[in-house]
Amino acid sequence: MIQKYGGHAVKFSFSNSPLDNIFGLRFAWEFYRHGRRDEYLKFTHRSFAQSGAGRANPYTYEVNLGGVRTIWTADPENIKAMLGSQFEDYGRGKAFQSRWHDLLGTGIFNADGREWHDSRHRLRPLFNRQRVSNLDSFERQIQIMINRHLGGGRTVDLKDVISRFALDAIGDYAMGFQVNALADRKNDFLDALERIKTIQNIKECAGPLSWLVPTPGFKRDLKVLDDFMEPLIEHAASLPQSVLDEMEKTDHGWTYVKACASVSRDRHFLKYELMSVILAGRDTVSGTLVWTFLELVKRPDLMADLRREIENTVGIGRDAPRPTHDDLRSMRLVKNTLNETLRLYPTVSLNLRTALRDTSLPRGNDHDGNKPVGLAEGTPVIFSSHILQLSPETYEQSPPGTSPPHVFDPYRWEEWKPKPWTYIPFGGGPRICIGQEFALAEMAFLLVRLLQNYSRLEMRCEMRGNSDEGWERPNGSASIVEQFMMEKGRVRISGDVTLSPRDKVLMAFLP
Repeated sequence: MIQKYGGHAVKFSFSNSPLDNIFGLRFAWEFYRHGRRDEYLKFTHRSFAQSGAGRANPYTYEVNLGGVRTIWTADPENIKAMLGSQFEDYGRGKAFQSRWHDLLGTGIFNADGREWHDSRHRLRPLFNRQRVSNLDSFERQIQIMINRHLGGGRTVDLKDVISRFALDAIGDYAMGFQVNALADRKNDFLDALERIKTIQNIKECAGPLSWLVPTPGFKRDLKVLDDFMEPLIEHAASLPQSVLDEMEKTDHGWTYVKACASVSRDRHFLKYELMSVILAGRDTVSGTLVWTFLELVKRPDLMADLRREIENTVGIGRDAPRPTHDDLRSMRLVKNTLNETLRLYPTVSLNLRTALRDTSLPRGNDHDGNKPVGLAEGTPVIFSSHILQLSPETYEQSPPGTSPPHVFDPYRWEEWKPKPWTYIPFGGGPRICIGQEFALAEMAFLLVRLLQNYSRLEMRCEMRGNSDEGWERPNGSASIVEQFMMEKGRVRISGDVTLSPRDKVLMAFLP
């Protein structure tokens, strides 16, 4: 079957040992070991560098992992096929759904086919332009953040504060519910969610061997999440159908959980839909904003330019009016700063699709990697958007004078435009993030509001960098990935499901 659809990709192996080649034990161990040391990006770069040496299209290989043939790719043509042109051939797949079922059930991030389509249809009203343009829920949480956490030049753990802001904002916006993460220093829901994500990350890295991963306290933490959401679910499930139908018509009192309740009163269904929105609404926003401020603290010139753009658009100072949605869309440097953060720090650096039927990928077979790769139904494909967005080919058409790709430079976006399928921070194709405009509006609004109030940022801690050992240099020079990781001031990147700094980010916002 594999030959019928194209053939094998180049096989990656650390050694000639039968155990390595048959079960991929060395690969699995190295992947796990690098992850525990926050070196996923280094491992991914190393594996592509070794398997792709001398090949015209070096970003696809295969490995046997626990007896399961697994494809790795960062080739834009293959990613385009999975997410776009061959969308019906790929999905989450049964193995992925099993690993994430306890947390996500049949929610949109863990669904395929009709379940995915129906879930996405229910989400659309949440992110229509009228709702996204209403910034009231963001403003409420920003005022709490400023008054309780940032005022007086206090030292704050920015990673923690922005994570709480994002959780409160999505709760307010999508559910009409006050999570109070910013107000409540000890938030059991937030703590349990972080522990669950850590375990899920390890399980995902283990892939077919995930059943070996110990899960201490996992069920207890799941119950914390259940207990937190239960009152909200109970309220929505108890509403008469006539009330829910009226909300659909008038939009008055509409929330996402109530929209779900109009479809089904099943509490498991409501819980999984709710959890999917919470995770999506928090992780992208919190991670991207923390990375943005970590870059701005090193660039007072950029911060001054941003404040100048904000001043010219809506004004600066504590009494300045808040921006409208149209104001945010008009601020090019604000938009480009967020684009640049997402270019260097895509929220989900590794993602997965599974062949839902016998199919192929366009490239990766033969000596140069120019011919298709055949896939049997059930074959997992791991793709790296981080390697994709840091590959040399992505920057071949950069205008003269553009900063090197590993450098944080929002001004590059004034002239540079990435080629299709080389910049995918929100995915692509039919499954592209439905909340993309919401996330960008939320991030831009917070960035503008904080820069209206504060003119300087100050680090209040020393942060660890990334290890300089074990880099592959097939052509003798440092790759873009290595230059990115080893740039002075680049903080250690956590090896979790979503990209974030490993350590606390102690920072002060000053007038």
